[in-house]
Amino acid sequence: MTLRTYVNTNVLLIQNYSDYSCPVANNYADNKIRSDDTVQTTVSRSCHDGYRRADRVLVKVQDLTPDKADQLIWLRARVHTSRAKGKQCFLVLRQQQFNVQALVAVGDRASKQMVKFAANINKESIVDVEAVVRKVEQKIESCSQQDVELHMERIFVISQAEPRLPLQLEDAVRPDGEGEEEGRATVNQDTKLDNRVIDLRTTTSQAVFRLQSGVCQLFRDTLINKGFVEIQTPKIISAASEGGANVFTVSYFKTSAYLAQSPQLYKQMCICADFDKVFCVGPVFRAEDSNTHRHLTEFVGLDIEMAFNYHYHEVIDSITDTMVQIFKGLRDNFQTEIQTVNKQYPSEPFKFLEPTLRLEYTEGVAMLREAGVEMGDEDDLSTPNEKLLGRLVREKYDTDFYVLDKYPLAVRPFYTMPDPNNPKYSNSYDMFMRGEEILSGAQRIHDAQLLTERAQHHQIDLEKIKAYIDSFRYGAPPHGGGGIGLERVCMLYLGLHNVRQTSMFPRDPKRLTP
Repeated sequence: MTLRTYVNTNVLLIQNYSDYSCPVANNYADNKIRSDDTVQTTVSRSCHDGYRRADRVLVKVQDLTPDKADQLIWLRARVHTSRAKGKQCFLVLRQQQFNVQALVAVGDRASKQMVKFAANINKESIVDVEAVVRKVEQKIESCSQQDVELHMERIFVISQAEPRLPLQLEDAVRPDGEGEEEGRATVNQDTKLDNRVIDLRTTTSQAVFRLQSGVCQLFRDTLINKGFVEIQTPKIISAASEGGANVFTVSYFKTSAYLAQSPQLYKQMCICADFDKVFCVGPVFRAEDSNTHRHLTEFVGLDIEMAFNYHYHEVIDSITDTMVQIFKGLRDNFQTEIQTVNKQYPSEPFKFLEPTLRLEYTEGVAMLREAGVEMGDEDDLSTPNEKLLGRLVREKYDTDFYVLDKYPLAVRPFYTMPDPNNPKYSNSYDMFMRGEEILSGAQRIHDAQLLTERAQHHQIDLEKIKAYIDSFRYGAPPHGGGGIGLERVCMLYLGLHNVRQTSMFPRDPKRLTP
């Protein structure tokens, strides 16, 4: 057995596996040899006293291409699968949504004991590997890096996973239909969410949340380029943001407070404070006992508010252009993630028009009536009718994204500006993706007297929103905006069927952990 100090550190490492058969060695530990020739590991001082980086570069799996053929590289990854076959062992090494096949075989560079050692490493353990990149004659269809494989010369276990996993990652990414047809296991949604840390390691989850990060970045970048200012608003407030009963009440010292259903009131106050155009990204809370595929009790809101000059359609145009820029950015820069998700959840590519299609509410109602739906002029759209209208719009206009304008006033919040030409309707709008609402918005009332009347009509305690109403008494520009649900945008863009798939740690009426 040969042991020597790891380069530039005080950590002892096993450098030659030719005579070594211990199942695990940790290169962040002091390895002390007992009389029976097994390794006893204790926490290394280097973890606490400062670790001096080794003189090597760790390559990313996604960068392993034929251009690196015959190069000796170092790699840190998880062991996705391992399979021993005679005098050789095949590993699949994974980093996020990328993986590569690795091979260790008995020969000049590896002993039989080293092959056995590699085969016994538990799935999901983190390893450092020194290997030569080799081109392959036949594509490795099961890996993202299909044109190369690694021929390992050394392998170190950095962190060992327990031998029994709560779920198998290959089962968690298997399409439902494929599992049923072949009699292979799939993992249900509750099991995935109960073991979210493991589920988030799957290639599908990695792709979903990297794309979601892209949505946030594109949202911010687009609005900042349009001259918007990002703001932060309080989430503990004195009165329900939207009115109504769907609000969480919290104890606030000797009184009660509420979790914000929307940053709406504070966005408007910023407009009154001459910020002109603002946006915010943050949590939104809704105490709705809705156990549906699209409702959460906490979600991420992408909120926009802006002053306009002559007509509230200036606001609609700004928001729809922002959404179009997001769609373009996802299409152009996240194809790897989109294709990864499509392997497990196939869907048609998302379609959008430029400029965005805008229909009036009465036009939408007319299309539904033509399709056999019975509804009144001022009835709100039910979820089934929203989906049906989405299908009708796609058939007629070939788009998955559109705006429905001029909603009935009766179904909108108290701060919504009535339509000056028809008091039954309002200067408000919703935006839809694949037939489901992702944004609700409106021109806001900027006159304190009218705002007071509308609040009283909705039976809101005026004392609790006094500061909000008072902000309009000293001159307020006409303005409007909207609130977008981040998780819904990601779900619908990718063609997924449950918003919990795009919420990293979802909260609903039945789930408060993890």
